[in-house]
Amino acid sequence: MQYLGGRRSRNILGGRHFVVARRLDRPGFPTRACLSALVRATVRELLRKVGPVTLAIAVHDLHMHYGDFTAVDGIDLEVEHGEVLAFLGSNGAGKTTTIEILEGFRKRTSGTVEVLGFDPEVAPLSWRERIGIVLQESEPVPELTAGEAVFMQAGYYTSPRDPVETLELVGLATSADQRTRKLSGGQKRRLDLALALVGDPDLVFLDEPTTGFDPSARRESWGMIEALRDLGKTVLLTTHYMDEAEQLADRIVVIGAGKVVARGTADDLAAQVNATTRISWRPKLTDAQPPSGLGAQIDPATGIARIDTDDSLVVLHQLTNWATETGVQLPELNVARPTLEDVYLQLTEGTGR
Repeated sequence: MQYLGGRRSRNILGGRHFVVARRLDRPGFPTRACLSALVRATVRELLRKVGPVTLAIAVHDLHMHYGDFTAVDGIDLEVEHGEVLAFLGSNGAGKTTTIEILEGFRKRTSGTVEVLGFDPEVAPLSWRERIGIVLQESEPVPELTAGEAVFMQAGYYTSPRDPVETLELVGLATSADQRTRKLSGGQKRRLDLALALVGDPDLVFLDEPTTGFDPSARRESWGMIEALRDLGKTVLLTTHYMDEAEQLADRIVVIGAGKVVARGTADDLAAQVNATTRISWRPKLTDAQPPSGLGAQIDPATGIARIDTDDSLVVLHQLTNWATETGVQLPELNVARPTLEDVYLQLTEGTGR
C-alpha cells in the first residue's frame, strides 16, 4: 500500500518513531483499517456458520457473599462470540461484582464461570492478553502523548494490533502527538478504548464508557463500539443510559438484588412486562367522543386523551377513520412506544436494589 505525506511523531520510547500517514486518495481503494475489518468480519461470519466450540462467557449459579450480605444470588449468563451484550442494573444490584468476577479480579463464593474457555480465577497469563477492559474512570500518564501511551501498552502483548491502526480506529490519529493531560474528556475515553484494543482482545469489557459525555461525543462513541462488533469482538457493556443499550446491544440482561430479572432483546423485555404503545392527543371540549371500543381516557389534570394498546396500527387506523368521518381534529397527535427505560423501571420495581 502506498503512503504519502507521512508525519513523524516526536521521540517515542527512547528513540522509537511511528508514522501517522496520509494515504493516497484512490477511489475504491480500501484503507488498511478497512481491510483488517473485512478480514475479521469474514472470520466472524465463518465462526457463526460453523459454531464456536465454547461460548465467550458461560456462568451458572454464580453466588457472591460478603458476610451475611448476598451481592450476587444465583446468576446464570451466556454470551456468544461476536455478541454485544448490555448488562444493566441499578447501583448495588450486583453488576460490578459480577463483572469483576468475570474479569478475574474477584473470587466468587460459588458457581461455575468460564470466560473464553477458562475459569478467570486460575486462567493463565495468555488468557489475560485476550481480555480488554475500559474502566469507568482512568488516568493515563500525563507526560506521555496519546501515541506513546498506545505504543507502550502494545509492548505488553505478544501479538498486539498495529498501534497506528488502533489510533486510527478510535479516531485519535490526528491527536497522536498530543500530551494526554491536554486531551479533552472525549479524547481521553477514545484513548481508554485504544489502550484496551491494542492488545487485539477477543473480549472487551466496557464499564459505562460514555458517562459524562455530551450528546455529540456519546454518538461518536457509539460508532466506535459498533466498530468493535464489525471487528468480530465480543463486548460486555454496562451503562445507565437505556437508549445506549437499545442502540448498541444484540441482547440485554437486567439484574436486580443480585438476580437476573429479565433477558432478551429490547422487544423481548417489553413483551415480558406487557408494555403497551400510547396514542395521545389534545381534544377540544366541543369534540365528539371517540368510539367506546377504542378505550380512550382523558386525563382531567392535563386534558390529554390517551389510548394504551398493544395493537397500535389497528387502533390508530380506527381513530383516524373516526376523526375523518366526524370532522374532528386530533391536535398534538402522538404515538409513543414504551422506551427501554420504561421497561427497565417496571422490571426492577420492587427488587430493592
